[in-house]
Order: sequence, then C-alpha cells, then structure tokens
Amino acid sequence: MKITVIGTGYVGLTSGVMFAELNHEVTCVDKDENKIKSLLYGKVPFFEPGLDGLVQKHLAKNLKFTASLSSVVTSKAIMIAVGTPPAEDGSLDLKFVLEAVNQIIPYMERYKVIIMKSTVPVGTSKIIEKCLLNGGVKRKNFDVVANPEFLREGSAILDSFHPDRIVIGSNSQQAIDITRSLYQYIECPVLITSNEAAEMIKYASNAFLAAKISFVNELAGICEQYQVDINEVARGIGYDSRIGPHFLKAGAGYGGSCLPKDLRGLLHLADKAGKKSRLLKAVDEVNANQPSTIVEKLEKLLGPLQDKKIAVWGLAFKPNTDDMRFAPAISVIEILLQKQALVSAFDPVAMENARRLLPPAVTMAVNMYEAARGCDALVIMTEWDLFASANIKKLKELLKKPIVVDGRNIFSPAEMKFIGFKYLGVGR
Repeated sequence: MKITVIGTGYVGLTSGVMFAELNHEVTCVDKDENKIKSLLYGKVPFFEPGLDGLVQKHLAKNLKFTASLSSVVTSKAIMIAVGTPPAEDGSLDLKFVLEAVNQIIPYMERYKVIIMKSTVPVGTSKIIEKCLLNGGVKRKNFDVVANPEFLREGSAILDSFHPDRIVIGSNSQQAIDITRSLYQYIECPVLITSNEAAEMIKYASNAFLAAKISFVNELAGICEQYQVDINEVARGIGYDSRIGPHFLKAGAGYGGSCLPKDLRGLLHLADKAGKKSRLLKAVDEVNANQPSTIVEKLEKLLGPLQDKKIAVWGLAFKPNTDDMRFAPAISVIEILLQKQALVSAFDPVAMENARRLLPPAVTMAVNMYEAARGCDALVIMTEWDLFASANIKKLKELLKKPIVVDGRNIFSPAEMKFIGFKYLGVGR
C-alpha cells in the first residue's frame, strides 16, 4: 500500500521505516528541508538503535523522503506524526496537526484514511474531521482513524515489530480494514475502539506507567527509613500477576517526551471536565520532587555544595537514546548550579543535545572517567551499561572524595562500601 507519513520525528520516522520493512511504499514528508537532506543520505537526526540501518536498507527502494506533499495524491493512507508540544497548563498545542491537515486538503479528491499517530487529546479526530469538511473535502473522501503509538525510546524497533497491541479507533469499517492491512504481518492483539477511546488509551497507558514509577519511588523513601532494600520489595510485589515487574525500578524519576506530557495532558482533560484528579496530581508531584531528593542525598554525604565539584554520569532521560526532554539530570544540574556547585558531565550519546540545553557553566567531559577526575562526588542519572561496567577502583582513585549518589541503583551498596565508597542509592 502507498502511505504518506507526515513528520519525520521520533514517531514518524520509526513508523515509516517499519511500514517500509513490511513492504509498503512509504513517503516520509517533513517541512524541515535540512532534515530531509540528511535523511536522503541515510543520516537519522536522533539516536535510536537499529533505526539508521533500516533507513539505509530501504532508502531509494520503498522509502522516500521529501518536503513535498504531492505523494498524498496517490496514497491510500496518510499518517500524521507531527509534534504536539505541551503548554504550561498541560494542554497540547495542535497547531502542527491542523497545519498538516490543512496542507493535505488540496490532495483529497479521492478516498483516503487519515491516521492520527501523534499523541492528541480526546476529541481530536472530530476536530480533524471538521477541519477537512470546512476546507471543502467531501465526507465520502475520507475517514479519520486514531492509531496511537506505544514505542519506548531505546527499543522502538523491537516495539514496532513486536507490539503488545495495536489500537485502531474508528467507526468506519472501511477505514478499520485499511489500517489493519498496514499491520497485516504483525502478530499481536488488535483492539478496535471508537476514536475517542483510542485517544484516551494512549493517555491512560502512560499515566498508569507514570503512576507505577512514582509509587515505587515514594515507597523507596519509606524503605530507606526502615533499612529495607526497595529492589527486594519491588521483586516481591512484581511476581504478583496483578501488578507485574515492569516500571517498578526506583530511581531519580521518569522523563522523556511521553510520560510527563501525557500525564499532564490527562490532568488537563480532567480539569477541563471538572473532574479533579488528586491521584494523577500526586504522581506528577512525586516525580517532580525526585531530583531534589538526589541532591539531598548528596548533601547528606558531602555537606554544603558551594564550590564543590560534582560529576554527573548520564544526561539522557534513559539509556539507548539521546533524548533529554524532561530528563531528571537537567533538574539535578540546575539545583547543583543554584547551590553554586561546579558540574562536570558526561553521557555516551547525548552530549550534542546537552551542549544546547545545559548552561555554559557545565563542563562537558570527553569520557566518564574524565568527568569524575578531581571531583568531590559522583551522581549517576542514567543507567547506561557503560556506567554499570565501570572500573570502580579506578573511579575511586580519580574522585577527590569517594562519594557516589546512585540515582539509578546500578551498583551494589555492599560492594561499594567494601571498596571504600560512601554510597547512597534510592531506597537501598
């Protein structure tokens, strides 16, 4: 099938490459001509394991990149995967979605399925439908489908081909059949819902995952007061099939473009409907406080932070990505600078993004050991395998003081103590 994917960000590019691998004819469109030029050379504008290889495999075959929407004319499906940036109140700005919808109007002379892949508020499908009708598109020439994505950064390729489920929201059997055919070689449950339910499923899924993380972090604080290891507790409750083991890892809090944005988006929807959600608000507040707890642990071991040099290992919000959106490391570094500490930072892949986002006062080290050299303490903010396999004895020699605050619990407290470190994890 011929598909046009509008937007070559994380979701759009990953989806486009997946459909090309499934033997569809895919054209990815983006108004950023510099990004298109890079993609035409097989260069992916962000880090995602395995994605660049698939782009290069299908480039010039059944995967095209362009700034023109002319491919819409012959496409049966048009997938919209543009950004929906959050406002201060948690609402999502649909300007890029509506811009894309308005731009395809001239090409809608024959029936097409408009598939909304971007995360959008409940009711967006109706807004798109109204926009198309107001633009003069005949009702018989389109259907709108809500088809949310559930990709995890760092494992998006695996998630694309082995999803837990595919959600298709539509009241049109024709649109459902066309959308299902896009995924015909993917084996997983397919859930058919209304447009509104599909839109809500995306919000609800990420809000629930955020709640699990905030729960285990809140529990970790209690465990610390009773000398209980949160890892043992998490394993114990994770064996319960009603709870499950996933997203029960205590640490510095969640970040990224999905969980924070979607939780606040759902909070906004609740407020808009006059339904105050104390639970969702608490989830957000617990997570927002996690970076402060990391700094408090550091002060407990090191004392006042003024003029102290602190190494920070990990800047991306999670391993296997260079994404620093809502990364807890940013908040920790901001607090450290407010307390007049000196910061030396390193991340295996996010350094380029870090240089754009972090203040010039932050020293960008060439590797993890140089980041630690001469520092009064080390704070770990991302659980990269590189850090977990570090030479701990070498680290101890490089640090001015053997102090480590492990915001991701990648080291063994007993081993760190045996080697001579003053060590604090989260809930350990």
